[in-house]
Amino acid sequence: MTVEILVATRNSHKLREFRQMFAGTRYTLVTLDAIPDAPEVVEDGVTFQANADKKARQLAVFSGRITIADDSGIEIDALDGRPGVWSARYAGVDGDGADAANNAKMLEELDGVPDEQRTARYRCVLAVVRPDGEARYADGSCEGRIGYAPRGQHGFGYDPYFLVSGDFGGRTMAELEPDEKNAISHRGEALKGLLPLLDEVLSI
Repeated sequence: MTVEILVATRNSHKLREFRQMFAGTRYTLVTLDAIPDAPEVVEDGVTFQANADKKARQLAVFSGRITIADDSGIEIDALDGRPGVWSARYAGVDGDGADAANNAKMLEELDGVPDEQRTARYRCVLAVVRPDGEARYADGSCEGRIGYAPRGQHGFGYDPYFLVSGDFGGRTMAELEPDEKNAISHRGEALKGLLPLLDEVLSI
């Protein structure tokens, strides 16, 4: 039986990744476009889980649907873990210019930092919440380091500068094909942990 799940984001890049990762499952994704009067949830938590939980919880209650929300970002060791939960709004810019502004600020703060100290990781926490408040969480991460110039045409955010460790070492996240990215990304890892939890939430 097909089960509808609300995905609590209007980020087109994230929605595309969710659709790719849910392909072939019994779950059908419903986007916020189907709920035009859905409230905008203020992400004021200090952890990824707090923000993911708040979004999923508020929208599950509002919509009456099981809801998935994520919060994710990049943690850079030389910047004491910044930008972290503020990744999407690091430079204080909203809209189409945010990615460029965030990357410019990151590169400025890393100016003069040598390769071996430019280690970083993407982190993601996914929350799935039922309208009655029952919730489960899954997290994932992807290790890498920050490059000096953008490379690649895929992805979004910090992807053109994020050099992936491991099997894809030497390539940026933006140079990976979508199926390659989903196999190793922080969001892909979190989803692998979330899928069995979805079944658990449905059976309670």
